[in-house]
Amino acid sequence: MNSVRFRLMILALAPMVLLMPLMLFLGMTRWTAEYDEVLIANVESDLRIAEQYLSRLMVETGEELQAVAGSVEFAQAAPKDFDAFFDEKRDALGLDFLYYLKVEDVATGASDWPVIASAAKGTGRTEIDILTGSDLRAISPELAARARLPLIETEAAVPTERTVEDRGMVIHSATPVSLPDRAGVLVGGVLLNRNLAFIDTINALVYMEEENGMLRQGTATLFLDDVRVSTNVRLFEDVRALGTRVSAAVRGQVLGDGRTWLDRAFVVNDWYISGYLPLTDSFGTYVGMLYVGFLEEPFSAAKRNAFLWVLLAFGGVVLVSAPLFLRLAKGIFAPLERMTHTMSLVQHGNLSARNHLGDARDEVGQVAGHLDDLLDQVQQRDRDLRSLNQDLNDRVETRTAELKRTNEKLEETFRQLVMSEKLASIGEITAGVAHEINNPVAVIQGNVDVIRESLGDGSAAIKTELGLVDRQVSRIQTIVGKLLQFARPGEFADLEQAVPVAPVVKDCLVLVNHVLSQGNINVKTRMDISLQVRVDPGELQQVLINLIMNAVQAMDGQGSLILTVAPKDQDGVRGAALSVQDSGPGIDAAMMDRVFAPFYSTIQTEGTGLGLSISQTLIQRAGGLIRAHNVPKGGACFEVWLPVYEPGHG
Repeated sequence: MNSVRFRLMILALAPMVLLMPLMLFLGMTRWTAEYDEVLIANVESDLRIAEQYLSRLMVETGEELQAVAGSVEFAQAAPKDFDAFFDEKRDALGLDFLYYLKVEDVATGASDWPVIASAAKGTGRTEIDILTGSDLRAISPELAARARLPLIETEAAVPTERTVEDRGMVIHSATPVSLPDRAGVLVGGVLLNRNLAFIDTINALVYMEEENGMLRQGTATLFLDDVRVSTNVRLFEDVRALGTRVSAAVRGQVLGDGRTWLDRAFVVNDWYISGYLPLTDSFGTYVGMLYVGFLEEPFSAAKRNAFLWVLLAFGGVVLVSAPLFLRLAKGIFAPLERMTHTMSLVQHGNLSARNHLGDARDEVGQVAGHLDDLLDQVQQRDRDLRSLNQDLNDRVETRTAELKRTNEKLEETFRQLVMSEKLASIGEITAGVAHEINNPVAVIQGNVDVIRESLGDGSAAIKTELGLVDRQVSRIQTIVGKLLQFARPGEFADLEQAVPVAPVVKDCLVLVNHVLSQGNINVKTRMDISLQVRVDPGELQQVLINLIMNAVQAMDGQGSLILTVAPKDQDGVRGAALSVQDSGPGIDAAMMDRVFAPFYSTIQTEGTGLGLSISQTLIQRAGGLIRAHNVPKGGACFEVWLPVYEPGHG
């Protein structure tokens, strides 16, 4: 133990042999836990997607029912033709049942269902409800037969003496009918038992994308109570696990406590990373579950392989490092002995003695070099201080410039935030106004149609007045559409994609050709046909058509219109600049800052003043910029900049 060589070997190898395995174990344990958290987060996200699809299906069912209840066809149908009419509408809308209850029928007991009771009071409602076998047979024997499922004994499920599940889980919707001589309730819905299209759609929505280099093997299931009534889980290769049941643990947490399950679970014949969402009926009772999950084994295999590779790598490092340490240890003692000899010479008065270990670049060699350069460092220190002072000044100037740029970016960000706050507030107001306008407009239009039908040939006397009402209603609907698009532009957007700019410009010129041909407009184009940008093509077309129409209006139908597409960098980012230049009077300098403000328009008799504001919102969402300036020779120029599309960077 007194040997320096031995002690150096202990110090060198102890961290490798003792501490590294412990650190590797702790690191892999932490990595495994985080890996499992990522898997749970993935299944939670998948479950939200499935839930959103089910909610959307319920909303669409209610809207379709409401449309039938207020339709002119229903108002004109004779009572004797009701059955044929509703059969036709049921098939057209993809519903499994659709029937009409008169007011007196609702009052005599049909209102036992909350959705029907709500509709009888004037409010449409859509919920998930459980219909008994007798309820289904009363509607249609075919529905009762489709809902009936034999129960299959399932491992770990709650014991039961039942052998058949004959209840049906349905999307149950009811809406009031307020047409003349038609007062009552319209009831319809979709049977979810054996609804494979519904469950396969959910599975496709959730598990069509590849993650982490592997395709997740996912499944989806709809449960009535704890019984699988619609699923793509397989008992065998081509046999779906309909009639199997969920485990007692999952049933207790989800149906018993009403809490979502996010964990691994045994599904029929294998372990899955699973998510179970409780479903309630119109009475507020937990009646079923919505499940999504993906096979655990591929991810478990990936973790095992990772552990194996880490162990192999550690073993390889140990085998290579031990001989290397032994060899390096030998190189430590010679420089130490040389330094001892040099210090002895200096002690005896030989001040010119030096170590001269210029070839040694390790710590020992550095110490020897410091001893050799000790006298020279005093003179060098002053030069180093002067150099350090100059470097410090340079750094201060650099940091000052950086702070200035940062402050400019913060000011720009603040302006954008203020604009976003204003747009959000205006959006909320306009969305509310638009929705409030839509209902009376629909009533006006419906009553106009009823007037035409009621008067028949007699409507010719007021044809002009009715046409005026139609045009004004259409104008109101156009304005409302723009208001809604301004309030919620994300609802009108498609996924961004690589879009060649030049063809979009050409298509826009074709679409507005009827406007250009009415006046004396000379159109010139200068376009780089190779440029592609990341943007929704419909949104880009909308922005461009709006800019062209504004230019034509500014020129009063006479002048020159120049469209340019050219490459342009913005803050070091490659992009494409699309400019629309007109020969009109230009933009008033005092109004230049307001051209993109909502509801601002230079033409007071036309439009809503939302065109440029919507265009700015669409371009900014795509990561671009839109600017306006006057041309020295006369006219205005609007420039749209968008980042170019680069494969592999989107």
